[in-house]
Amino acid sequence: MARKIDRETSGVYIIAATPFTDDGALDHDSLRRLVDFYIGHGVSGLTILGMMGEANKMTAEERRAVIDTVLDRAGDVPVVVGVSDAGLRNLTDLARYAMDRGAAGVMVAPNAGPAREDRIEAYFHAVCDALGNDVPVVFQDFPLSTGLPVSPGLIRRLSEARSQIVMLKHEDWPGLTKITKLRQDEETPGVARLSILVGNGGLYLPQELQRGADGAMTGFAYPEALVQTVALHRAGKVDEAEDLFDRYLPILRHEQQPGFGLALRKYVLMRRGAIASAATRAPGPKLAPVDVAEVERLMKRLEARLA
Repeated sequence: MARKIDRETSGVYIIAATPFTDDGALDHDSLRRLVDFYIGHGVSGLTILGMMGEANKMTAEERRAVIDTVLDRAGDVPVVVGVSDAGLRNLTDLARYAMDRGAAGVMVAPNAGPAREDRIEAYFHAVCDALGNDVPVVFQDFPLSTGLPVSPGLIRRLSEARSQIVMLKHEDWPGLTKITKLRQDEETPGVARLSILVGNGGLYLPQELQRGADGAMTGFAYPEALVQTVALHRAGKVDEAEDLFDRYLPILRHEQQPGFGLALRKYVLMRRGAIASAATRAPGPKLAPVDVAEVERLMKRLEARLA
């Protein structure tokens, strides 16, 4: 069983896509192949059933089936499970299932409602009470999706008050100053460190690493770019890390199109042999022939730059 995440966790926890067949069924063979693909490219861990994983389009039974397949395949590689849900009982049931199967932790986003920090703070206390101290929690901070901005002060208060909130998935945009503020807080004696992994497809990864992030938790279809960038940065080769990352920027930027980017990402994963079909589950985006031609051109240009 893989070790649990903690406040020192670092590296690349790839946000895994969920493969479906062309008719919308879960494709467990492709899911196993995708796990092998990610691990083969050197990721530190995986995160499943996130927003990119289309968890909101799955039944409770399907989510459990995904957990089973991934954890059986991942071996000692740690797996974080997204458990966000409109109902607290649903969230805690899925979290307990994941942890009992060997997950390394769970990821929770603020629940829908008014953008008031006192409400968000109370919600996370309720989540932590329901989960118990033995379940490590990733606070998913993605205001562009949730519509709920969260201040560094609230993140710090929660991470100090609740020992199981060990990691921030930082996906604010713009948000570099948030990382700086959180790291400055930790210069005060007695303030506990918080692991920070970043999202947004990795779009700002070099700058986020330079601000103090520990790595990435995102789903770019070229995981080796994230892995190598983080490794070079940790080795003190900051300019080399950024130079390598820059080679991937055109296709990474293309994947960042809101909503539509998932279809592009799954197409690239299919073309790279990681999954059998690029289908998203309905209702979801589909690529037109011109979209396919664009992404094919970007892939060929990347191959030429890497040659």
